[in-house]
Amino acid sequence: MKTSGLDVHKDSIFCAIYDGKSYSAVKEFSTTTGSIRSLGAYLQSEGVKKMAMESTATYWVPVWDILWETGFELKLVNPLHIKQMPGRKSDAKDAQWIAELLHKTCFGAV
Repeated sequence: MKTSGLDVHKDSIFCAIYDGKSYSAVKEFSTTTGSIRSLGAYLQSEGVKKMAMESTATYWVPVWDILWETGFELKLVNPLHIKQMPGRKSDAKDAQWIAELLHKTCFGAV
């Protein structure tokens, strides 16, 4: 089973998919309605049903609403609770980490 991690910002969404062994290429989407719908179509085509998203402020709300209507199982995570180890940080790596944590929570030991 595949999971997706979304790192949501004001103007961009970084999306990673994790299958328990490896990550797909991280894709970046804009936060327009059409782009969020494209994100949903991409995730459906990849067989993703569960996703978690991290966001500051309220940037996650339209993303949540559109993906919820599409039928995904969603989780909103607090960035303070899923911090990575110190070191190199990027939006792409955050999306991968979120996808991996969700996969472990749903399908393996945490």
